[in-house]
Amino acid sequence: MTRSDYKGVPTAAELQLLRILWGVEPATVREVHEKINEHNKVGYTTVLKMLQIMHEKGLVARDESSRAHIYKAIYSEEQTQSSMVKDMLNKAFDGSKSNLVMRALGKSPSAQELNEIRALLDSLDKNK
Repeated sequence: MTRSDYKGVPTAAELQLLRILWGVEPATVREVHEKINEHNKVGYTTVLKMLQIMHEKGLVARDESSRAHIYKAIYSEEQTQSSMVKDMLNKAFDGSKSNLVMRALGKSPSAQELNEIRALLDSLDKNK
């Protein structure tokens, strides 16, 4: 599989590693391993294998110029989130943005949430 072939979204485990990379990139496997072990106990070889798979998928770039390979995310957090939302929008809501928003809001959004949404909508209207 090459970068141009990859059309999916990161798995939950891959997303966890991407969050670390977005915060500290570029990073070695050891640095990612240390960071992830602050919250979850994961073996070094597991982190290494996951980063190798993510490199094959085109989610991370790998610098092999030194003994310790250095990894960084190819896509920004915003790009990844947008890709994940588009994927969910198409798969679960048949492309309906309004159905997605209604489901995300639930039955009783707070007044503050509604005000924030109104402000975002007003901003979108002004930019048209």
